[in-house]
Amino acid sequence: MASAGMHFGSLRSRRHPSVGSYIFGSKGRVEIVDLEKSLADINKAKVFIKGLASLGQQVLLVGNKNEAKGIIREMAESHNLPYVALRWIGGTLTNFDHIRKRVDRLLELRKQGTRGDLMKYTKRERAKITQEVKDLERYFTGIVNMSRLPGALFVVDPKKEKTSLAEAKALGIPVIALANTDCDVSKIDYPIVGNDKTTASISLVVQSLLNSYKEGVPV
Repeated sequence: MASAGMHFGSLRSRRHPSVGSYIFGSKGRVEIVDLEKSLADINKAKVFIKGLASLGQQVLLVGNKNEAKGIIREMAESHNLPYVALRWIGGTLTNFDHIRKRVDRLLELRKQGTRGDLMKYTKRERAKITQEVKDLERYFTGIVNMSRLPGALFVVDPKKEKTSLAEAKALGIPVIALANTDCDVSKIDYPIVGNDKTTASISLVVQSLLNSYKEGVPV
């Protein structure tokens, strides 16, 4: 964890009061996180996420910041889990039925393209459909395999993912979050306080959680 730089927090001046107990000390103006507490929180989240997998429930992974999006996309796809790694579309959870209709539209257009059914349209109509597919792919590719609401949400940097957190809370969906010392963790069900600004730290946490998820998937 230390080798991944997970112990480096944000500037002391930006510390959120809710993370006070996680602070080990400081180095210059930067907070140093108590990694023993972070490890304990990772282990709690691993137990929870393994239990979700055993019940056949999915975890929706969310990470739209530049340091997180590639990791979220790659690891979610490798575990066949839904993800959002570009921009959270309002209503993804709270208006799921509507969002699912957009996903179903994408899947139908994909099928039509594979079967060659689009050739029956005029060139102008095909161009319009092609653009529609591009737009749908851009925002919904990550959740095509999410046929129902997820059992939990995992987010990188809750400070930047306020809308997704609010939607999860409104529906009573538990939230796991990798959160730096400038984040409010008081309303996170499974907070993991640590560096959410480097790929090494993000990758370590996500991989650890998804390994446990994989262990819980029924054979």
